[in-house]
Amino acid sequence: MLNYPEISPIALKLGPITVYWYGIMYLLGFIATYCLCYGRRTQPAKTWQSDEIIDLMFYTAVGVVFGGAWGFIVFYQPYLLIEDPLAMLRFWEPGRSFHGGLLGGFLAIFIFCKVHQRRFFEVTDFVAPTIPIGLALGRLGNFINGELWGRVTNVFWGKVFPLAGSLPRHPSQLYEFFLEGVVLFIILWIYSRKPRIEGMLSGWFLILYGLFRFAVEYFREPDLSHGFLAFGWVTMGQALSLPMILVGMAILGYAHHNQKH
Repeated sequence: MLNYPEISPIALKLGPITVYWYGIMYLLGFIATYCLCYGRRTQPAKTWQSDEIIDLMFYTAVGVVFGGAWGFIVFYQPYLLIEDPLAMLRFWEPGRSFHGGLLGGFLAIFIFCKVHQRRFFEVTDFVAPTIPIGLALGRLGNFINGELWGRVTNVFWGKVFPLAGSLPRHPSQLYEFFLEGVVLFIILWIYSRKPRIEGMLSGWFLILYGLFRFAVEYFREPDLSHGFLAFGWVTMGQALSLPMILVGMAILGYAHHNQKH
């Protein structure tokens, strides 16, 4: 068993101002995404201007932040919709849902496309290969916070998380960091280096993330609010990832159909 390197979730405290590592990871994720998008601005054609990329980052940042907060309530704490409806407005409070952030990001991109007269899949294909870096940094933030830990295990790399009891657990945050971040980035970045049918990058992003998340859920502790949803093994994360895989497959089919016509 390896010791969990306890790190304070607070990176900096200046009087009434508190800066958390998780917030820093969010910020670094958006900066990294911008830098990668800027590097891709000439692929496949020189059609993206730097100010347009900044606008895209602003739209998606707002969508991801609000969507992640709202998704956390809708998917994991739906009772708050009745007990405390104003919770939907307190987006600064802890608790984020990737799937909610994804939906918020898609809505933001849809609005961006209307404003800038761009095609939806043109934009999602442009940004898709850059997203995994932000996901990786987010998972590091989860690890630093000692949250979203894995299931109890006897593997030698298991860690005892202070908030999860005295038994060693899978560091599932690092599994997600590796699969959803590093591996997904490498695959999509290499795949994007050649011209692809519009929609292909978006479809593969949804499919691969969905598969990786579905697999990691076998090692991650089920959410306390839901436990297992069905068959004694299906988790909320898997239930939300399955539609991603199906939608990704539908997008690939749509892209191939459009190519033939």
